[in-house]
Amino acid sequence: MTANAYRLVIGNKHTSSWSLRPWLALKQAGIAFEEVRINLREPDMKEKILAHSRAGKVPVLWDGDLMVWDSLAILEYVAEKTPAAALWPADASARAIARAVSAEMHSGFQPLREHCPMKILSSDPKAELPEPVEANIRRIVEIWKDARATFGAGGPFLFGAFSIADAMYAPVASRFKTYVPDLAAFGDDGTAAAYIETIFALPAIAAWAEGARQEIGG
Repeated sequence: MTANAYRLVIGNKHTSSWSLRPWLALKQAGIAFEEVRINLREPDMKEKILAHSRAGKVPVLWDGDLMVWDSLAILEYVAEKTPAAALWPADASARAIARAVSAEMHSGFQPLREHCPMKILSSDPKAELPEPVEANIRRIVEIWKDARATFGAGGPFLFGAFSIADAMYAPVASRFKTYVPDLAAFGDDGTAAAYIETIFALPAIAAWAEGARQEIGG
């Protein structure tokens, strides 16, 4: 859609869930960008990040001299700059709910984050999880089921076509695939399992996972 106007600075592909979100959205929208990857495990990683981001964190998007940090802010910026990409649903009601569930993901689900960090290449099913984590899982399954039932008629994603909401929840799909492959005990009627398959069928996710393999030499 555009020339390489953007520079996206990200962390490790195996583990950096926040980096995956804008990266995936840009790839899905066909928006060209330069990728700068920083190994977050290197001793000098802080200095390397600060060379690109005054916030001291990744991801960060550069558009010329403009720096945008924070995954959701990056996604909102790109959606506004590239309306043809349709990164939010066109319908006002669907768009409002897509924004609400994206914001809920952005600010919530801390127990899940802490106990089940993204490791996109790993398989580590958990027989037991703390109740706060289980509550997070139940809520996410509920979000996915409600979105698919109410707004998903136009395609296989949460709101039919791919949107920012899918970019926000893609790392959660990875967490479930790694730690909770069977979601039936958390209220899934098959909707969440099918949605995870949809996310992992994306060529962009396959490309991200291949990048992760190269990082860890697998």
